[in-house]
Amino acid sequence: MSETAEALSEREFDFTDRHFQFLRKMVGDHAGINLGEAKRELVYGRITRRIRALGMRNFDDYCRLLETAPDDEIGNFINAITTNLTAFFREEHHFDFICETLIPAWMRYGGRPRVRIWSAGCSTGEEPYSIAMTLREHMPASALGDVAILATDIDTNVLAHAEAGVYAAARVESLPRARLQQFFQRGRGENADRVRVVPELQQLIRFRQLNLMQDWPVKGPLDLIFCRNVVIYFDKPTQRRLFARFAEKLAPNGYLIIGHSETLYNVSDAFELVGRTVYRKSH
Repeated sequence: MSETAEALSEREFDFTDRHFQFLRKMVGDHAGINLGEAKRELVYGRITRRIRALGMRNFDDYCRLLETAPDDEIGNFINAITTNLTAFFREEHHFDFICETLIPAWMRYGGRPRVRIWSAGCSTGEEPYSIAMTLREHMPASALGDVAILATDIDTNVLAHAEAGVYAAARVESLPRARLQQFFQRGRGENADRVRVVPELQQLIRFRQLNLMQDWPVKGPLDLIFCRNVVIYFDKPTQRRLFARFAEKLAPNGYLIIGHSETLYNVSDAFELVGRTVYRKSH
């Protein structure tokens, strides 16, 4: 017996192609996520945990729950399937672009600019907090009165983590000492291995649950949208619709930043490339 066959024979629950195709369609319909065949084992592992947590007997029971009472479980299902990988100042050139290009442009038209930024797919919050730190470091405090960051994610679990702003100390150990001292409070006693972001950062950010495939209660115009490492889970038609909607929300000459493995080539002509995975709205 091959290693793969042996592993399958030792599975806790029977997981057939019918189960996979049903779950694949559910996550596609509700979140726009396109699960390829390579994700079959990921789906098994993550949904197995949900089956145990719910005290169910098998995948048939779980699929039946999603089919008959989707509102009761769909949020937990999406949370289980989505992958959240992030870090403070991940792809640092994006934050250099903010401080070297965008902040000078925003400050050019007055001492209290109106700036609206959206972190779409914010995961556990490292991205919006990195944006907030960049603004705090390079804009005078008097200019931040009309600056706001909206941070959204489909996953309610990671969003709660982000809003709390508490992280393992290991998550920030690579940051410069000055940044650590200014923006993080180290825990004491049993929390000595944790840090909390300072209230001055949290004041700039609003965290909200949002499904990019549904309505967006997002007020525009926006000056900057971060949507990094999100569309890699969507098929091309879904990507085209998403980027068209982003363009509608952006101000004239607003900017869109995507992940290093993503591109707008043959996906959208509403943007022009102006930097490494940095795009400006072109019309």
